[in-house]
Amino acid sequence: MTQQIREPELSGVRNFRDVGGLPTSDGRRVRPGRLFRSGHLAHATETDTEFLGSLGLHTVFDFRNGADHALEGPDVELPGVRNVNIPLSDPADGREFWKMVRDGDLEQLRSILGGGKAAARMANSYRGIIKNRTAEHGRVLHALAEDSVPALLHCAAGKDRAGLSIAVTLLALGVEREAIVADYLESNAPHRRYRVRRSGESAEARSPEVTELLSPLFDARAEYLLAAFDTIDETWGGVDPYLAQGLGLTPETRDRLRERLLD
Repeated sequence: MTQQIREPELSGVRNFRDVGGLPTSDGRRVRPGRLFRSGHLAHATETDTEFLGSLGLHTVFDFRNGADHALEGPDVELPGVRNVNIPLSDPADGREFWKMVRDGDLEQLRSILGGGKAAARMANSYRGIIKNRTAEHGRVLHALAEDSVPALLHCAAGKDRAGLSIAVTLLALGVEREAIVADYLESNAPHRRYRVRRSGESAEARSPEVTELLSPLFDARAEYLLAAFDTIDETWGGVDPYLAQGLGLTPETRDRLRERLLD
């Protein structure tokens, strides 16, 4: 089996990893060097860009929206690589929400995020992306099956929108749900996590309570991804009808996808 791409020390790109090696239910594995995930590439250094350019990427899928681009900037250009922007809903959606995250006082954060509201917001957002973004996920899978491999899938933090898109791709490949959840939870490693910026230097702005209130937004929690899986089961009756009816994948397209991405 081809060796998995060694995870580098990228200084300007968070949460990068090769999804290769994950097992499928029929004994195959995701082929290393074919499918990558990360946070945004807007702050990639020259060294980061050189490494990303060495991967032989065909396509970078960017799931950020206009607010994300305004906040962080566009991805760096990788020579010879196609960039495809497919905006997906952000669980922390909207400029006003991000303003609250960065600038909101303790009382405001308590009222909007406290008492389990933040975690519920995240789980509901995952459900909504699965249910309402079938055209976008279908577009990604069709592209991967046709000509877009090797591919890098990313959003802002590489956790939610990219995490769901990777999860959907892995489901189509026949990867077991437990393995998909395990890969998703790797986003919690300290060196992968999105750096939350809070304005102000007061003790309250960075107090333990503020950190606790914000943490559900920036954690990868199994309950979020399981809510997405439950939505697939409840809405379509399982993965196969979801892929066929929801995403428009024919058996032939799914076979091509597996041949491109599996050993």
